[in-house]
Order: sequence, then structure tokens, then C-alpha cells
Amino acid sequence: MKIVVLEGSPNKNGSSNLLAGAFIRGAQEAGHTVEVIDAAHSKIHPCTGCIHCGYEGPCVQKDDMEIVRTQILGADMVVFVTPLYYYGMSAQLKTLIDRFCAFNSSIQSRHMKSAILAAAWNSDSWTFEALEAHYQTLVRYLNLRDVGAVWGKGCGTPSMTRRSKYPQQAYELGRDLK
Repeated sequence: MKIVVLEGSPNKNGSSNLLAGAFIRGAQEAGHTVEVIDAAHSKIHPCTGCIHCGYEGPCVQKDDMEIVRTQILGADMVVFVTPLYYYGMSAQLKTLIDRFCAFNSSIQSRHMKSAILAAAWNSDSWTFEALEAHYQTLVRYLNLRDVGAVWGKGCGTPSMTRRSKYPQQAYELGRDLK
């Protein structure tokens, strides 16, 4: 299976990318091919809502999104990776997702698998409620098949995350993909 991992953290060595690394290791050990798209460090502009794309054509903006589009549409699975910022995904990942506007139908017709990996400093029981609802809405709207999630509560720093159960959960999610 070909998997595209969308990393949304501006901190390349942060907790959410640590979870992504564990997932990738597990997926590769299981024989899957993984490509990483670093949304936070790519040249991706916000959607302007001009609808020049007609919801299924090229975007008028000339940035890295055409490369991203090709990678996503060639994949069997997409994995959303984000730190939890103000109870939602990072702006960098959200900017990339907003640009799906130009190829929604193509994503919907692929019936791809999906997963989410998220890390947050906060460990309250309700920490991920809004992000989880947003992710489930994306799954429904894009016609994805959710195969799992890792909700890394209390993962404020990489050292905290390494000592938690969440890297192992991310690794197992990748390793156990069918």
C-alpha cells in the first residue's frame, strides 16, 4: 500500500512528528511505501475561494500544491499528523487541507484509508473533542475509510512523548495496516 503522511507541525522535532516517525517505521516494516509531505515547511498558500479550479481542476496558485495533489491522488492512504493548537489542527495542515478544494471529487472517488496522529500538552478528557469531530467530518466528506487514530494526550515535549505509550501505539497502527 502507498501511504502519504501529511505532517502539520512547524516543529520538525516535535511530538506529533515523533508519532509520525513511529507510524512510518511500523508501516515500512510491514512492507508499505510511505511518502511524507511536510505541510509546515512546504510552499502552500491558503485557498482564496476563487473557484477557478471548478472544484476539480488546476489551481491558479503556483506553489507546491500540484506536487501534493499528485502524491495524494497516487496514494491508497492518507495520514493526518498534527500538534493540537487551540483545540484544532495546526494552521499549516489546515491550509493544505483547504486546498483539497481543487480536487475533492478525485479524493472522494479514491476511497482511501485514513488515520490521524495528534499530540497535545493538555491531557484533559475533552482535549481532542473538536479535532476528532473535524477529522471525522473530513473522513465522511472525502469518503475516506478511517483505520485508526493516536491521540497523544500530555505529549507537550518530545521527551514526554517518548516516555508515553503513544509512540508504540503509532508504530503498531502502521505495522498492523492491511
